[in-house]
Amino acid sequence: MNAAGINLPPPVPYTPAAFLQKPPASRNYRVFIKINNRTDPGHDLLRPVRRSLFLMITIYKEFSFDAAHLLPNVPEGHKCRHLHGHTYILRVYVPGEIAGQERWVMDYGHLKAIVKPVVDELDHQYLNEIAGLENPTAEMVTCWIWQRLKPALPHLAKIELKETASSGVIYEG
Repeated sequence: MNAAGINLPPPVPYTPAAFLQKPPASRNYRVFIKINNRTDPGHDLLRPVRRSLFLMITIYKEFSFDAAHLLPNVPEGHKCRHLHGHTYILRVYVPGEIAGQERWVMDYGHLKAIVKPVVDELDHQYLNEIAGLENPTAEMVTCWIWQRLKPALPHLAKIELKETASSGVIYEG
């Protein structure tokens, strides 16, 4: 019984260790979960479980760049109206199924090859001088990045841009 007076079942006495018996032949994967870590054969059983989306994973890769900007549309006296800079942290999320002989969503090197040229356009630049970023708020920079990544990454799910350690934007297209 818990603190609220609700009867709960006892905790499950096993540590699951899921793995594939063989590479999937279809979208309906057969996954086996080890029921118990006991050494006697009567309790060390593998039980088949059907999970259609068990192998759906989202990977991410993080990039950073430094850039200066000012926000021309904020009121006079606002601190962001003055020239200042940030070390931005960009995180790019790509979902997919674990596939192919490699058993991955995509090669991180391939993801980097797509994202790095876009990041390089912003790195050590004055953002206000970049076409489309005349008012370079974190929101506008995030949308600008998305528009450049999406054609090369059709499965792009979201991007996260941190302007400071405690402030950022998440964009999901």
